Amino acid sequence: MSIIPYGRQDINQADIDAVVNVLRSDFLTQGPTVPAFEKVVADYCGAKHAVAVNSATSALHIACLALGVGKEDIVWTTPITFVASANCALYCGATVDFVDIDPRTYNLSVERLADKLILAEKNGKLPKVVIPVHLCGQPCDMEGIHALSQKYGFKIIEDASHSIGAKYKGEPIGNGRYSDITVFSFHPVKIITTGEGGMGVTNDRHLANQMVRLRSHGITRDPGEMTHAPDGPWYYQQIDLGFNYRMTDIHAALGLSQMHRLDEFVAKRHDLAAHYNKLFENSPVTIPWQHPDSYSGMHLYVIRLPQNKREFNRREVFERLRSHGIGVNLHYIPVYHHFYYERMGFIRTDFPEAECYYSEALTLPMYPSLTKAQQQEVVKKLNTPIGHQTIF
Repeated sequence: MSIIPYGRQDINQADIDAVVNVLRSDFLTQGPTVPAFEKVVADYCGAKHAVAVNSATSALHIACLALGVGKEDIVWTTPITFVASANCALYCGATVDFVDIDPRTYNLSVERLADKLILAEKNGKLPKVVIPVHLCGQPCDMEGIHALSQKYGFKIIEDASHSIGAKYKGEPIGNGRYSDITVFSFHPVKIITTGEGGMGVTNDRHLANQMVRLRSHGITRDPGEMTHAPDGPWYYQQIDLGFNYRMTDIHAALGLSQMHRLDEFVAKRHDLAAHYNKLFENSPVTIPWQHPDSYSGMHLYVIRLPQNKREFNRREVFERLRSHGIGVNLHYIPVYHHFYYERMGFIRTDFPEAECYYSEALTLPMYPSLTKAQQQEVVKKLNTPIGHQTIF
C-alpha cells in the first residue's frame, strides 16, 4: 500500500550539493552560511534584520523576551494553533489567554479581540503582547490587529510558521509593517525546510540585537555592550541569561538553497488547492475560504465535515483514510483542551468558534510533490460509502 503523507519536504540535488559543500568546508556551525541565509530571507520579506535559530519555538521564545515579556505580563494568542504559540509566553513567566477565531479564515478574530480588549482595559489586564497565527498560511487581518495595538498599547509577534512566501495586501509577510517581530518555521513539513529551524525577522535593530544575544547564551563580543573594557582580544561577556538556540551552517545551507524555490513551492500549493476545490464541487464539505486581502502560503488544506450529517462523521473519515495509507491530520486541538492548560481554568464555551472548528476540521495531504492522481485518490476514499449510505 502506497503512503500519502499529509506533508513532506521537497529536496533536490541542488539542496544536497549545498549541504555537502558546507560539510566539506571549514565551518559546520557558526560560519558564513547562517548570515547568508538570514540576509536572503530578510531581503525576500523586505525586513531589515533576521535572526536564524534552531526552531520556530526558540524564535517565539526569544521574541517574547526581546519585547520584555516576564512575570505579571499577559500574552494573548489564538487557541487554534500549535502549543508553541502559547508556551513561549509561559517560558517567560507570563500568563496566557486566548481570543476566539474568525469562522471563515480560522485565524484570530479581530472582532473578538476588540471586544476582549474593551473588557481587559476596564479590568486593568491588557496584554503586553498579542501573537496572531497565520493558520494554514493565510495571513490574519494584520491591519485591524495593528490598529488595536495602537489604541491599547500592546506589541505584536506574527507567528508566520505556516506562511513564508505569503502576502498580505500585496506585500510579503515578514515586512514588519504591522508587527514588531515575525517568526518563521523551517520544519520539514513547512513550505521550505532547514531540517529543523526557525527565524525571527524585524525592522528594529535593538530587538534584533537582543535576539542575537539570547540565541547564544546571552553572550556579546561587542565592547559597546559590555560593562567594562575587554580584558583582551579574546574577551566575551555574558550580559543576559540566554540559550543555545543557534542554527548551524549545515541547516542554513539547506534553507538557503530552498529559498531559490520558495515562490515555486507556494505556486504549486495553490495549484493543488485549486484542484482540491474542483474535486469538492457540489459537495457538502466546507473548503478553505481565502480572504481577498491575502495570498496564502497554503501550508495546509483544511476542510470541515458538517456535523449534522452524522454524529461521528469526522472520526470515521479520519480512521478510514489513515487505514488506506492517507495521512490526514488535524490542525489543531484547541490549546486550552490540553491537560497542562485545562488546569488554568479556561472555559470552553468562551470560544464557540474554536470549538465548532475543532469538531469538524480535517487536514488533507498538501505538499509540492503531491500528484493530482493522489489528490483524486484522497477525495475518492473520503467519499467511499459506509455500509449502505455515504458519509454525507
